[in-house]
Amino acid sequence: MPTVSSKRRLAAGAALVVAALVTTTACGGGDGDGGDSKGAGYNAAFNKVANPSKEKGGTLRMVGKQDLDSADPQRAYYGMSWDFMRFYTRQLVTYDTKPGKAGTKLVPDLATSTAKISDDGKTYTYKLRDGLTWEDGSKLTAQDIKYGIERVWATDTITGGPGYIKQTLDPKGKYKGPYKDTSKKGLDAIQTPDDQTIIFKLPKRNGDFEQFLAMPTGSPVKESKDTKAKYTQRPFSSGPYKFQQYKAGKKIVLVRNENWKKSSDPIRAALPDKVDVTISANLEENDKKLMAGDYDLDMNGTGMTQSGRVTAVQKHRDSVDNMHTSFVRYVALVHTAKPFDNVHCRKAVFYATDFASLQQTRGGKVAAGDIANSTFPKAIPGYSDYDPYGVLARKGKPDAAKAKEELKKCDKPNGFSTKLTARNNNPGEVDAAEALQEQLGKVGIKVQVDSLDGADTSSITGSPSVVKKRGYGMTMSGWGPDFPSGQGYAQPLFDSRFLNPTGNYNESQIKDKKVDALFDKAIAETDPAKAGEIYKELDKRILDNADWMPFLYEKNITWRGPRLTNAYMSDGYNGRYDYVSLGVKK
Repeated sequence: MPTVSSKRRLAAGAALVVAALVTTTACGGGDGDGGDSKGAGYNAAFNKVANPSKEKGGTLRMVGKQDLDSADPQRAYYGMSWDFMRFYTRQLVTYDTKPGKAGTKLVPDLATSTAKISDDGKTYTYKLRDGLTWEDGSKLTAQDIKYGIERVWATDTITGGPGYIKQTLDPKGKYKGPYKDTSKKGLDAIQTPDDQTIIFKLPKRNGDFEQFLAMPTGSPVKESKDTKAKYTQRPFSSGPYKFQQYKAGKKIVLVRNENWKKSSDPIRAALPDKVDVTISANLEENDKKLMAGDYDLDMNGTGMTQSGRVTAVQKHRDSVDNMHTSFVRYVALVHTAKPFDNVHCRKAVFYATDFASLQQTRGGKVAAGDIANSTFPKAIPGYSDYDPYGVLARKGKPDAAKAKEELKKCDKPNGFSTKLTARNNNPGEVDAAEALQEQLGKVGIKVQVDSLDGADTSSITGSPSVVKKRGYGMTMSGWGPDFPSGQGYAQPLFDSRFLNPTGNYNESQIKDKKVDALFDKAIAETDPAKAGEIYKELDKRILDNADWMPFLYEKNITWRGPRLTNAYMSDGYNGRYDYVSLGVKK
């Protein structure tokens, strides 16, 4: 087994190869010397459609290193799960099926139009389309949508999903959810005067409210088919596909829902006859099978391994996209873990980190992305060039002298010991964690790296009690916006009101009233430019307090199988392919 330092050298060498190959192929198609792929061309799905087609039939074959975090629409929080759920869930509004930034536009889905909004901005009214059905052929109603959304309140059973709708419609938490509602009246803030009409009454304005409804949490659930915590084992379909098989952690098979009507659904192309997903934690083997044609794409959409991307770009580059994402790779510094309750110990980590080396470990600038300075991705209002630790000024290199100064200020002149988590099924994350371990060790910060299965993080790093019990001081992960605004990106990460006992994403466990107040101010602002300036203040406060350390704005080398048709990367899904539009050549 290579040593940590030799693994760094191998990673650097791979990054140089990928960078050179990507640079030489960026301007042209064709297979090139030795290439044997017959794909649509390098980056053919970037801001355009690769292999446009309306041909139906065949099986779309996916592989994933990890399963959906949940197949239950009210419980899922992984971006790839939300993308995948378009096959079998529908919402009042959803993202347009267009490449790039155009894919962030909200368009009607179950509803006939986007919301009719009252003058005071607090009432949203929708009329449903005709012909909406469940997989058993029964009518899908406004009451089904209300019930599905109300499940979010059953937090002792329906756990893990985003809490935006709950926070917005019931900020005081008075409603107890449909399982405890003995009156059967349901949530007062959602009204259904008839089967075709649904009305939302907001206690106060929120300019992003329709974005919340576009998430799977806004999906209908038929009450008679709700198996509560077990619903994830067999969701009931309102979309063009239904579950034929689901073996958690192993296999997902979707087949056509014969009671779905294309006339009622302007969004979903529903080209394949079947969607077949294999879950396998063997990342390098997955890449080999993708390139061999056993699978068409990676469901997780997090990029190929270092060995896989070198081979893919070298031999099959017409089937490769250099995916631009809205994800930020980061290390959360846990405030409740000593000595990270002291800001100077947190600052020492910022100064001791070799950001350039972390970038190289994950594949280099071309393949992996730019060094991060802001907590916000560049595409989200709130990003700025603020760089309080001089990360960009030093081109990512560490400042050991300043790190040692900060250690003295927090009464740890000789350093301290801590634990860092990393996901072993996220390409490059454990390597990056071990690189950080080596870097921090140079100033006396001794780091133990604890490798976790990404599917378990919701109950481990997402549980403050487990984090405390295991003694974790830092968690390494990645984050992209739930929807394209400062609220959609940053609130789960930094707002104290989003701290949860499980499924928690405020991993630093920040409890800062000034941060919470900045969120309230920005959310109430209807002018996106003005809201963006408020989010810049928030970004500055998080950085000044060294609460959360971003280190990379992520790009991925991604496999696009030559059988795929209608493939395009959507900014609505953080640069992943829009799964619901894909087809296959027969």
